Amino acid sequence: MYPDDLRYTPEHEWVRNPGEEEGSVRIGITNFAQEQLGDIVYVQLPAVGDELTAGDVCGELESTKSVSELYAPVTGSVVARNDELDAAPEQVNADPYGAGWMFEVVPADESALEQLLTADEYRSQVEG
Repeated sequence: MYPDDLRYTPEHEWVRNPGEEEGSVRIGITNFAQEQLGDIVYVQLPAVGDELTAGDVCGELESTKSVSELYAPVTGSVVARNDELDAAPEQVNADPYGAGWMFEVVPADESALEQLLTADEYRSQVEG
């Protein structure tokens, strides 16, 4: 349910290192987050070239239940986004760790990834 090879934020984002683009990390929301949101009907993502600051709002997820903000897990520059979610936001529900990925960032400081939660720490947060 929470892959061990990912890092996590307390706000329910995951980070996969490395991403597809050179030097990047891939970011999405966790299975727990998509279950809490319900059926996702709209995804607003940061644009390629945007500069993000860790902890700041960088997007929005709209579901049949509510609207939720998407937070940047690391500071850096957006180098890719999953444009397929524009037409098929339900991919976030169907495959949050695969086809439902959201965007990729080249971190300003790779050591910041070490500050994120491990799978065990995240599991303790959501199940505790």
